[in-house]
Amino acid sequence: MALQYAIPLDAGTLQRANARCLPRVDAAPCDATLARFAVESLIEEAQLTPKPALVDGRGSGAHRDLNLPLMLRSARSLEPSFSALARASRGRLPSATLRAELAQIGRAGELDMMRATNGSNAHRGAIWIVGLLVAGAAIVADDDNNALRELLPYERTHSHAARVCELGAQIACFPDRFAAPVDSHGERVRQRFNVGGARQEAQDGFPHVIGIGLPALRAARSKGIGENAARVDTLLAIMAALDDTCLLHRAGLAGLHAGQRGARAVLAAGGVTTAAGRAAFDALESGLLSLNASPGGAADLLAATLFIDKLARHAPAGAEN
Repeated sequence: MALQYAIPLDAGTLQRANARCLPRVDAAPCDATLARFAVESLIEEAQLTPKPALVDGRGSGAHRDLNLPLMLRSARSLEPSFSALARASRGRLPSATLRAELAQIGRAGELDMMRATNGSNAHRGAIWIVGLLVAGAAIVADDDNNALRELLPYERTHSHAARVCELGAQIACFPDRFAAPVDSHGERVRQRFNVGGARQEAQDGFPHVIGIGLPALRAARSKGIGENAARVDTLLAIMAALDDTCLLHRAGLAGLHAGQRGARAVLAAGGVTTAAGRAAFDALESGLLSLNASPGGAADLLAATLFIDKLARHAPAGAEN
């Protein structure tokens, strides 16, 4: 059943909910922990090497205004904003009011990011994608702590990860009543190429996270692939299926097709741990660099996948992952 209304909770209920955020492995994460998970996920995505035409440990990829130290500064600058997103969401259910509050926090986070990067957009898309998941996780954490169980009008048959994505999606479906008209690269690409972009990804329930990224990561681990390569292959799985607005912005359909086909070729060759897969990866990266294109949208969704994976691995005892 879809969540429809915000349910106000008295101060005592909220205090009891937050009191249950105990420092043990099977405890639901508190606001600071959710923020830390979010920042760690952004840092791990940035440091992951190699990534095709993206900033990584080898260099700046197709980006002239970004580098790894700047990406790390950007990620760390967002920790207070992620904590504020979690705090604002705890004890709440999705509503237009919550959506507007979270949007204000997100816009403040963008300003913090811009100050940390001297004006470079390192993580604007991730603030939206990962921020909504932080909000959903804060609501689920209260549910898992039993404080809101009777007040949450939906079945507890979903996995922990799916419930977080569902709640984030429901928040995203409410309009931001105080938002100024948007004239961003992503919005222009959405209209020109008739693709959903980050907004639709969130409203649809993060299908490239819950349906592609997380299964790909778990499948790679189950095969005994090392964590670094497993994450690279996960990025490629997302790239293969995503209409990445960053690729479209930088290089149009040629860039999108190069990214999708190249990613599929790497995976078909066995992934980056095989000689054929690494050769296909090098060809993918060479093609994207020649087009000055990078899959920034897929990178944001990889960070979101890593965040959800952290939540699943730290879910309270008995929660279905």
